[in-house]
Amino acid sequence: MDRHLKALEILKSGTVIPATPLALDENRRFDEYSQRLLMKYYLNCGVGGIATAVHSTQFEIRDPEVNLFEPILKLVSDEIDAFENKTGRVIVKVAGVCGKTEQAVKEATLAKKYGYDAVLLSPGGLNSLSEDELVKRTKAVAEVMPVIGFYLQTAVGGRHFSFEYWQKICEIPNVVAIKAAPFNRYMSLDIARAAALSTRSDEITLYTGNDDNIVIDLLTTYKFDVNGKRYEKGFEGGLLGHWSVWTKRAVELFERCKNEKTNGTISSEMLTLANAVTDSNAVLFDGANAFAGCIPGLHYVLKKQGLMKSLNCINPNEVLSPGQDTEIERIYAMYPNLVDDYFVKENIESWKAEL
Repeated sequence: MDRHLKALEILKSGTVIPATPLALDENRRFDEYSQRLLMKYYLNCGVGGIATAVHSTQFEIRDPEVNLFEPILKLVSDEIDAFENKTGRVIVKVAGVCGKTEQAVKEATLAKKYGYDAVLLSPGGLNSLSEDELVKRTKAVAEVMPVIGFYLQTAVGGRHFSFEYWQKICEIPNVVAIKAAPFNRYMSLDIARAAALSTRSDEITLYTGNDDNIVIDLLTTYKFDVNGKRYEKGFEGGLLGHWSVWTKRAVELFERCKNEKTNGTISSEMLTLANAVTDSNAVLFDGANAFAGCIPGLHYVLKKQGLMKSLNCINPNEVLSPGQDTEIERIYAMYPNLVDDYFVKENIESWKAEL
């Protein structure tokens, strides 16, 4: 089977897709060595896909003075290609795409050039556009590449969308998935209902991006009765910034959720685990401070594990919030079952030897 078609099959079935951070050195320059090391970590954790040029990769990579959008697309794609050639496994390549229609189409075209399988189309920064204008934008990008629709939380630049908007998005050919990341139950329900009732329901896979509700999303089946007919839909995978840390444990968690959902018996242990994951996310994403330290929180863990050299972001003002490091150490101690430092320690030297 063609590699791209196989990747789309994996995407459709649901998988673990971490949203990769950007590695910078102590001088805030792109750290290619650490970026490649991070990729080896994710790929050896057993993920089914990798997403880059997304929020956790920092939108500033597109700024002319930074100019890292194309280099990061190439590096990630090259590392995935090398892994696929070595193992025979296909890894779904997802590229983040943003901006108005012209920019989004241009970015999607570049992603296609570097062999990506789908683009995550961000609505961020486009509050001046109407829903109909955003639907047209999605159609334009979908003519270039398969699209993953995106409900982005308002705290980091998203907006509220109507149910009718998602109905229209679901009917667009080549929209293959939707990432629900509004961090809001009502809004997530809109996506599930729109996808379930769509004429293209079987062609659209729902991915949770609700880092505050990962486990419950993966365990839940949504059911809607309309005119005597039942429609069902659920989240089959996750495309998450949270999964860029402790990724080995995330893969294990995903398999547990999938097995319990398939068996139809959700244990109370999973509900307890759901709260532990949410608590850890609140700290890593800095929910107490409106997500101000979200990206540095992820960097803290990766630096602690030896996978990154610094906590630096492109924006020098994007730093850990006061006390966030203490809280991260709290969740390390409180939830050792979520931590994969053991896995990194066992394998990091062999990954470095490949660089």
